[in-house]
Amino acid sequence: QVQLVESGGGLVQAGGSLRLSCAASGRTFSRYVMGWFRQAAGKEREFVAAIRWSGTTYYVDSVKGRFTISRDDAKNTVYLQMNSLKLGDTAVYYCAADRSGAPSTRFDDYDYWGQGTQVTVSS
Repeated sequence: QVQLVESGGGLVQAGGSLRLSCAASGRTFSRYVMGWFRQAAGKEREFVAAIRWSGTTYYVDSVKGRFTISRDDAKNTVYLQMNSLKLGDTAVYYCAADRSGAPSTRFDDYDYWGQGTQVTVSS
């Protein structure tokens, strides 16, 4: 069993930055694909970014060049650095883990989820 706990959300003005953290329990963290998803009010959950054990990263087009996903396996933690935030980035952000090791943008391919952290971007 893996438990994921997100932190770092909050209120930020458009153009600002936030860094989300996701602390994971479990000895096999380094083998998992770690992902970030987000869900805005009234919308479906959408893929944001993912990172494999090798460090290969994947992003949805809307965040490329603005968001950076990284991982520190020694700390069992994955990060999402979010720069140049836009109003449209407002959502609850979820950390997820896929034990298969195969990167995916589909939320139903992920086995473990955090409770979510709210990110609100204001004008």
